[in-house]
Amino acid sequence: MQSIQPVIEKRWGPTFKPKPIFTPKIEPLIITWNKLPPHFELPDDPVDNFAQPLLAEALREALGVVSPTQLVATNFGLVATVNGKTVVKAPDWLYVPNVIPIPEGQDRKSYTPYKEGELPEVVMEFLSDEDGREYDQKSTWPYGKWFFYEQILKVPVYAIFNSDNGTLEAYQLKSERYQRQNPDQNERYWIESLELFLGVWYGTRPDTTRIGYWLRWWDQNDNLLLWGLEKNQQTEKAAKEALEKANAKERSALEKAEKAERAAQQSEITTKLQTAKKMLQARIEIAIIMQVTGLDKASIEKLQK
Repeated sequence: MQSIQPVIEKRWGPTFKPKPIFTPKIEPLIITWNKLPPHFELPDDPVDNFAQPLLAEALREALGVVSPTQLVATNFGLVATVNGKTVVKAPDWLYVPNVIPIPEGQDRKSYTPYKEGELPEVVMEFLSDEDGREYDQKSTWPYGKWFFYEQILKVPVYAIFNSDNGTLEAYQLKSERYQRQNPDQNERYWIESLELFLGVWYGTRPDTTRIGYWLRWWDQNDNLLLWGLEKNQQTEKAAKEALEKANAKERSALEKAEKAERAAQQSEITTKLQTAKKMLQARIEIAIIMQVTGLDKASIEKLQK
């Protein structure tokens, strides 16, 4: 909870006495962790623009297959009970490293930390048309998003992304307050719980027509984590290059064999001509030379000139 600092009013004169002026106290937070009550009507917040679901899905897809003991979700309700009232906030993207698996065939409709697993390690919001909602620090029910993530859930990492201009802000919980982090030399942020860098990439996802800024993951060796179609394209490209390489190797071997064969044939002809020349010098008849060397009459007669 944010501490309240007194504002000092100065009264000048020989009888100066500082007079503290306090703002009203914020009610204490009594937080309990209860599952969502039956028939609780979850907030049905409209999607602010078509890019948000694409951005969230792209982040999840690049992570690959997620373990049943992990939770990666989009626009998914996080639940806490504060001062007896149920509070639900649905970040645009979240990651929980360790959850209690749900029975097969059932769907997880919301998530209550401690009751169903660990705290979320990362929450993300994509800037909406509603100014300031992602930065809302309203400290009374139903609470602002920033306040909920920072003071109630205490999520270690909060990221805010503007897909219009590619601005990414990452905040880390330190001393119970979110502090903005500085990116590395590549303008990326290290996310410890995922052991990945989070950064901004510009382009088009293969299965969409959207050209713009995306959030993407990079590993410690600066390798971009690929989307599914990118992996397929990379595999196809590698297979095509391997086939071209094999064909080139085969062509090279064939050309080498043909060259060797031509060289052998030429060597054989040269040897026959040399033999024929010697036989001519010994005044042996052309008919006999033809039988011995296998050369035709014209080739032998050329040696006489």
